[in-house]
Amino acid sequence: MPQKILIVDDEPNILILMEQALEALEDAGVELLTAKNGEEALKLIKAEKPELVFLDVMMPKLNGLEVCKAVKTDPSLQTVYVIMLTAKGQEDDRQKGNDVGADLYMTKPFRPKVVLEKSMQILGIE
Repeated sequence: MPQKILIVDDEPNILILMEQALEALEDAGVELLTAKNGEEALKLIKAEKPELVFLDVMMPKLNGLEVCKAVKTDPSLQTVYVIMLTAKGQEDDRQKGNDVGADLYMTKPFRPKVVLEKSMQILGIE
């Protein structure tokens, strides 16, 4: 079964940028999935069980913190690695991410090369 990465953001430009940053992983057999809001993301996470989720904080329906908390408190989803990817970079924002169980907190703007390298590291791809 292929490894999966879910990119969750309500900004179409960010989704495109993230897909471009991670497209090299598709050659390694990684499937890229996208969601535009927290509700859609949670459904996809439960159905697809991606190894890695890049999760925006400020989104409609459910925010990223709510999605992360739901994932991290569900025993069947605890292996999902969640990276909060957000414009909210203050220390209290990072603490909120830690409080809901985020594995990593990255701020926008991000460097596509860093996103790719971190993804490869998490998925164990050389």
